[in-house]
Amino acid sequence: MNASHQVQGVPSTQGGLARPVILLLAVCSGLSVANVYYAHPLLDSIAHDFQIAPASIGIVVTVTQIFYAAGLLLLVPMGDLLNRRKLIAIQMLLSVVALLTVAVSSSVPVLFTGIAIVGLLAVVAQTMVAAAAAFSAPSDRGRTVGLVTSGIVIGILLARTVAGTLNDWLGWRSVYLFSASLTLLGSIALYLLLPKQESKRTGIGYVRIVLSVFQLYRDLPILRIRALLAMLIFAAFSILWTAMVLPLSSAPLSLSHTAIGAFGLAGAAGALAASFSGRLADLGYARRVSGISLAILLIAWVPIGLLYRSIGFLVIGVILLDLAVQAVHVTNQSLIYRARPEAQSRLTAAYMIFYSIGSAAGSIASTGVYAWAGWRGVCWLGAAVSGLALLLWAYDSFLKMKETDNVCG
Repeated sequence: MNASHQVQGVPSTQGGLARPVILLLAVCSGLSVANVYYAHPLLDSIAHDFQIAPASIGIVVTVTQIFYAAGLLLLVPMGDLLNRRKLIAIQMLLSVVALLTVAVSSSVPVLFTGIAIVGLLAVVAQTMVAAAAAFSAPSDRGRTVGLVTSGIVIGILLARTVAGTLNDWLGWRSVYLFSASLTLLGSIALYLLLPKQESKRTGIGYVRIVLSVFQLYRDLPILRIRALLAMLIFAAFSILWTAMVLPLSSAPLSLSHTAIGAFGLAGAAGALAASFSGRLADLGYARRVSGISLAILLIAWVPIGLLYRSIGFLVIGVILLDLAVQAVHVTNQSLIYRARPEAQSRLTAAYMIFYSIGSAAGSIASTGVYAWAGWRGVCWLGAAVSGLALLLWAYDSFLKMKETDNVCG
């Protein structure tokens, strides 16, 4: 991209995207991924409205996650094949239709069809991350990706708070109407503000570009290591956020759903605090940032484990955990995008598939462990997964040091 390029009258910075456009991408990516998580606090209301048995309503979340995982493989790689500006706008417009379908649904088949398409198209958030990396100057790529990724993490954390509040005021359908309205505005804004010119697209077809996602695992050791780290850190993330509602809503704490949702604000503060990690990655400190952040992730389970002594300890732990997860996540993406700049959408898909696996595994494991061993068991599980991530980083660092010594020798 030409260093003097301007985006619809907004001057670009250092040959990349203008800061207002980066912030718009962050907001829209957070809004898009939040669509996957809105249903969590709405399950009771949806079950009552459609007369679905409480034991079966959890399928709403399962369907959303399954189709989100499918979208990572089938839709995100298209960013290396098609014009990203148009692709993002079209996917967001289709999301508006899906959200409205959910909002006005009057039967279970229509509800589940809408929910499935919402999950499938929510991966546009990852297309935005790849676009942010592609449109950025190499020297600013980590910072830009960090800001956009912060929007995604904050969207995940605040989705439950927003959905719970709107549900209490206006009913569960208002959540999807609200999201549809903002998504429509976001699609128009991004279409107008994202750069029209892009680098030359790859010449291979759709099927080959999807299959090439798996070839990236074979060709890029950095992708294999960083994808495994993503799986572990987001497993730890899900272990906390899935199980946390159980002790908070039960005696002796017995907090309201609104109060529980407010913990998302603490998590968002931690995610925002980690946005500087992308800049450090740009400066060459990616490995050090990863190690320090993974150590913080492990330490965070100490105050989290002290929940019953004081909720304040949990707040501290939530901030530390989300800071650490976000810092490693941004650093991971910064490193893999350097490896193959022409395949950023496929790299995003390959990386985020492991994120999805970790998130699902953490959610399933945390509820089972809580039923078996209570909150203490959940904390030990989270600490074990976090410790494994730190050991993986240490092992990879050891191998890199040996390679360096062999070259120097």
